[in-house]
Amino acid sequence: MTGLPLLAVAYWIAPCSKLGKILRSPFMKFVAHAVSFTVFLALLVLNASDRFEGVKNLPNETIIDYPKQIFRVKTTQFSWTEMLIMKWVLGMIWSECKEIWEEGPREYVVHLWNLLDFGMLSIFVAAFTARLMAYLKASEAQKYVDQYVKEEDLSNVTLPEEVAYFTYARNLWLPSDPQIISEGLYAIAVVLSFSRIAYILPANESFGPLQISLGRTVKDIFKFMIIFIMVFVAFMIGMFNLYSYYLGAKYNPAFTTVEESFKTLFWSIFGLSEVISVVLKIEHKFIENIGYILFGVYNVTMVVVLLNMLIAMINNSYQEIEEDADVEWKFARAKLWLSYFDEGRTLPAPFNLVPSPKSFYYFAVKAKIFLSNLCKIKTKTCDNDVEMGILNSKRRLDRYRPYSRSVESCSVRKPICKPTRYQKIMKRLIKRYVLKAQVDRENDEVNEGELKEIKQDISSLRYELLEEKSQATGELAQLIEQLSDKFGKNMNKTQESDKWDAI
Repeated sequence: MTGLPLLAVAYWIAPCSKLGKILRSPFMKFVAHAVSFTVFLALLVLNASDRFEGVKNLPNETIIDYPKQIFRVKTTQFSWTEMLIMKWVLGMIWSECKEIWEEGPREYVVHLWNLLDFGMLSIFVAAFTARLMAYLKASEAQKYVDQYVKEEDLSNVTLPEEVAYFTYARNLWLPSDPQIISEGLYAIAVVLSFSRIAYILPANESFGPLQISLGRTVKDIFKFMIIFIMVFVAFMIGMFNLYSYYLGAKYNPAFTTVEESFKTLFWSIFGLSEVISVVLKIEHKFIENIGYILFGVYNVTMVVVLLNMLIAMINNSYQEIEEDADVEWKFARAKLWLSYFDEGRTLPAPFNLVPSPKSFYYFAVKAKIFLSNLCKIKTKTCDNDVEMGILNSKRRLDRYRPYSRSVESCSVRKPICKPTRYQKIMKRLIKRYVLKAQVDRENDEVNEGELKEIKQDISSLRYELLEEKSQATGELAQLIEQLSDKFGKNMNKTQESDKWDAI
C-alpha cells in the first residue's frame, strides 16, 4: 500500500523501465487496483468517523462559527476526505470510460460487475452534484448577507425568504432540499461500494466458493422476484380495493391507501404486521371476513410456499457449487486474473487522472495519422478539376490500390486476425476444464441408460463390420476374377508365340 505511489510515479516517468514493467504485470495490476479500492473504502469509513459517537447539533439546532455566518454554508462545505473521495470517483469514472471505449458498449453491458460500477459511480456523481448545488445556493445567500446586512448578528435581522431559508435548522428544511437528496444518494452509493468487495473475493481460496454461491443465489432471487411481484401486486390491489372506502373506520390505516397496502404486505413477510390490520370498527362482517381470508391466503402463499421454494433453490445452487468447489473457484480466479492481462488501465484511481508521457506519445501518433489522412483527402479533391487529371488519378489509384489495401489489411486487420494472449490462455483453460469434466464423467459409475447406449453402439458396430466384410469379400472376388482373366489371356498369348516360333 505504501509503495503504490512510488510505483505509480515510476510508471508515469518511465513506463518501460523495470519498475514500470513490474506494475504492468497482471498480478501487480490486480494488487494495485485492489489496494486502491481498499483505500477508497477506508476513506468512506473515515468520512463517517466523526459521527460514530453522535453529532454535536440536534435537528432543531444551528451551529455557526461567527454571528453573521449562514448556517448552511457550514453544513454544505466539503471536507478533505470528501475531496479525496471525489478524486477517487473521477479516477474510476475515467477507467470505466476507457473500458467502454476498448470493449464497446455491448460487451461492457454483458458483465454485471460493470453495471454495478456504473450505478455506483452515477449515484456518487449525483450525490456530489446535489451537494454542490446546495453549497452554491448557500454561498449566494452568504454573499447577500455580506453585502447588504450591516448588523453583526442575524438573529435580529429580517431576511428575504430565499436567504432566510439557509439559516433554518434541519427540521425546517424542505423534503426536496438538495442536501437531503445528496445525503440519501450518498448512503446508497456507500452500500454499493462495499458490495463491490465481492468482485475480488474469488482470489481467496476460502471466500471464493462463497462468492460464487452468492452470485448463483442472486440469479435465483431474480427468477423468484417475477413470481413474487405478480403475487404481491395481486394481493396489494385486492386489499386496497377492499378497504379503501373505510379510511378512519379501522384501528390502523393499513390497506386504506396504496402506500399503506404496500407497507403492510411487505412487512408481513417478516412477521411484522398484525391481524388487527383487517379489523373494522364498524359491523361490516362480510368485508372483515373477506379481509381475514385474503390476508391469510397471502401469508400462506408468500411465507409458506414461495419463501420455502426460494430457500430450496438457494440450497440447490449452493450444493452444486459445493460439490465441485475447487474447480469452480479456480475457474473464477483464473477469469478474474485474466481480466488484467490486456494492455492498458495499468494505474489505478486516482493515479490514472494524471496523463503519462506514453499517453501524449499515443495522442501525437493518432494526430499525425489523422492529419495525413486529411491531407490525402484534400489532394484527391484537388484533382477533380481537369478530366485528364481525373483519369490519370484514377489510373494511379487503381495501380496502387492493391498495395494500399494490402498495407491497410496488414496494419489494421492483422491484430484482429491474430488471437491475443488472453484468448489463447482462455482457450487452454476452457479445454483443460472440459477435458477434466469428461474424465470425471468417464470415471463415474455407469448407469442402466448408459449400458443400453453401449449395447446399441456395439450392435450397430457389429452390423457395420459385417457390411464392410461382405463388401470387402465382393471386391476381393472381383479382383480374383480380373486377375484370372488377365492370367488366362497372357497364357494364350505365350502359347501362340511359341507356335509361331516353331513354324
